[in-house]
Amino acid sequence: MPKRAIDYTLYLVTGRELLPPGKDYYESLEESLKGGVTLVQVREKETDTGEFIEIARRTKEICDKYDVPVLINDRIDVHLAAGTAGIHVGQTDAPLDLARKMIGPDAIIGQSVRSVEEAEKAIQAGADYVGIGAVWHTTSKDLKGRKGLGPEGVGEILDLLAGTGIQAVAIGGIHLPNLPQLLHGSTSPKHGNALDGIAVISDIVGSADPARAAVELRTVLDSFKRGRQNPTKGVFRTEEDLDVRQMLDRVGTLLEVTKKETPLVNQITNNVVINDSANATLAVGASPIMATHPQDVQDLSKAIGSLLINFGTIKDKDGMLVAGRAANVNRKPIVFDPVAVGATEYRRTSSKELLDHWHPAVIKGNAAEIGALAKSTEVASRGVDSAGSGFADPADVVKRLARARACIVVLTGVSDYISDGNIVLKASNGHELLGVITGSGCMTGTLIATFCASARIHHLATQQAYEDDSRLVQGDMFIGALAGVLALNIAAEIAAARSDVKGPGTFRAALLDELYNLTVEEVKKRANLEIVT
Repeated sequence: MPKRAIDYTLYLVTGRELLPPGKDYYESLEESLKGGVTLVQVREKETDTGEFIEIARRTKEICDKYDVPVLINDRIDVHLAAGTAGIHVGQTDAPLDLARKMIGPDAIIGQSVRSVEEAEKAIQAGADYVGIGAVWHTTSKDLKGRKGLGPEGVGEILDLLAGTGIQAVAIGGIHLPNLPQLLHGSTSPKHGNALDGIAVISDIVGSADPARAAVELRTVLDSFKRGRQNPTKGVFRTEEDLDVRQMLDRVGTLLEVTKKETPLVNQITNNVVINDSANATLAVGASPIMATHPQDVQDLSKAIGSLLINFGTIKDKDGMLVAGRAANVNRKPIVFDPVAVGATEYRRTSSKELLDHWHPAVIKGNAAEIGALAKSTEVASRGVDSAGSGFADPADVVKRLARARACIVVLTGVSDYISDGNIVLKASNGHELLGVITGSGCMTGTLIATFCASARIHHLATQQAYEDDSRLVQGDMFIGALAGVLALNIAAEIAAARSDVKGPGTFRAALLDELYNLTVEEVKKRANLEIVT
């Protein structure tokens, strides 16, 4: 019998101990298959051989109805007795070359790898696929003090696999919120090799509705694969979309939608700028709320249009974790403002914890903050400010970070750079007085979050179809980010030119007035935009 072709897209690893109370294993399995699971690995750590074989046989009977192959974790005897498609072995299980001799050339063999060295050995031993991980912390695997690989570590192994014909799935701590970050961020830097699928346990097995859980995961996975097969220019679908005038028309639409729909924007922000951020939100027509308690933000997530997480004073990290995860689940855009992220170790580890827990639609920061996230040493952090002259090639920095994080990245400065990972837009509006008032950068984040909420509302109203919806959030987040940047900077230009503005104090009040009075026509007339790549 020839070796069976395997679709690794959504690889379910069973774990009966994770089933919700009252949920039958076989019932859960069949529901997950209906939802789109493409491969099943039967994993039984504490079951005796006879029961394991029976579970494997019944699992195969159900999977056969859906033409989904079954693999057995570790146990070659169970695989042979149940007649499954193959086995999966760990680093401490049977040696791969010995297992191949025992099960024959036509069975599938996969192996767990957690380093480039282990992947090299798996290639040499003839693995059909590798399971890379753990990507993030997981309750199903003991990392024994090791850190998760993260998307970048997965990408290093994918680079090694390029051209070998060996398939790859990632496993460990993968959930719907962080799946887009994994898919986009793990694509190998040298060869563009991407994951063939993901292996999940708790997100499906632990769900009361495994069919729905599988459907949601498949939606993101299939969308990512469509995007690779039919590459587009990020959020831009046609050449006309790349025209600055077209972009400004869409910005104008979002300004109008905001005043008409008054989206509710939850802002977990630093206590220095709460009042300014709330007033800026109101000035452009939206409605602010500053909820931070974990229970409050969980319930509130269904009602908001977007979420801003600005961790300038990092006082509400538990609320940030819960709010971000709930926003992802409810498909609400998150704008992340990592204030002074490179200044202290606590800020660096807090940022990593948040970004491992949920996926932002937009990351906004100054040169030091973006540099810290991009692991660049060109610009140092001096408190909440940047030290130094900036990046030699800011467009390249934002593009690479946007690709790695699978989100929009906004770099603020004398000129602002906005990228979706494919193109970079340079916006050169603003005024030097913005640099001498507290919170102008935070207000930019507030307005980006506001217009991203309007972008989602507009998307749902018009039902725009995107080729790659794997980033979870519907709506044109690039234009939402651009609208936020332009609104603040153009209002600042107008405010600074007023005869009643004598310095920072009068400028702050005038800025709020001009945000309130800002028109679509004024934005289109004054916007100074350039597509730089």
